[in-house]
Amino acid sequence: MRKETIKKLCCPFDKSDLTLWTITEDEKDNVLEGILSCAACNRVYPIVSRIPIMSPDEYRDFKLEQPMLEKWEKFLNGKRGKEFKISDGKIKAIE
Repeated sequence: MRKETIKKLCCPFDKSDLTLWTITEDEKDNVLEGILSCAACNRVYPIVSRIPIMSPDEYRDFKLEQPMLEKWEKFLNGKRGKEFKISDGKIKAIE
């Protein structure tokens, strides 16, 4: 996903701006994998294969997200859980 496009996205719950954390990008600076976070509601949305996953919580299948989160475990400070939220500027697992 192009960074210019990401700048146009907002949180689907409260329409707040999102912060991008890039994990991998291609040679043209397009985001391949990353995390979008909302400071207002503390939700976190992964970007997988250039596609942001911004479904409502009740429609997210965290079992499908688990392999990606395990891959990013170093970035996530080794924490895991069913839902991921932002706390004090770091991603924190909520059990």
